[in-house]
Amino acid sequence: MRVVFGDCAFDAEARALTRAGQPRDLSPKAVELLRALVAARPQALSKTELHDLLWPKTFVSDTSLAQVVTELRKALGDDPRQPRYVRTIHRFGYAFCEETREASIGPAPKTALSGCTLLAGPREVPLHEGENLLGRTPESVLRFTAESASRRHARIVVTTGQAVLEDLGSKNGTFLNGHRLEGSAALAGGDEITIGRTVLVFSAAPPPGTTRSGAPA
Repeated sequence: MRVVFGDCAFDAEARALTRAGQPRDLSPKAVELLRALVAARPQALSKTELHDLLWPKTFVSDTSLAQVVTELRKALGDDPRQPRYVRTIHRFGYAFCEETREASIGPAPKTALSGCTLLAGPREVPLHEGENLLGRTPESVLRFTAESASRRHARIVVTTGQAVLEDLGSKNGTFLNGHRLEGSAALAGGDEITIGRTVLVFSAAPPPGTTRSGAPA
């Protein structure tokens, strides 16, 4: 199931937000904020509750929370002066203020190929514009069978020639060029993504007017 409000749809399990049918990129903190506000609706959540959720056992200023709220509002197309979705309760916290409904998740709409690919050994996996899931779920563009991979392990979001890798709270982590990924990071051609024991090589889309001459060595 997913929650639908206005022209937006939010799948908490997939950590995916769409607006007017188009995927909207959210940082892990913004996803958790939206999940919490939607789950609590119409009740308001205090800044203390949200701080404990987003930054457990870590001190951050109110500015950090305000920045995540701003990111979320931008993705939703929400105006803080006349909020439709996220309402500020001054000196207290925030509340989700729009009516929602649940809708079954149907097959994901097909999107255009981005020109970016993943190399998994001899196999070349094309990436589409928008979200490309990696994990054990059947909806993944590259499906893993090993238990070391989470059901929804990571995703690559491709927009306007740029690709961003994000770990989706996986148990064993996603590694980019040998370093465990915290949050999200932009990808460049030749970057190595490691999930469990599987190493994937990202290949960026060729510049306009050129064609691929073959897989990199």
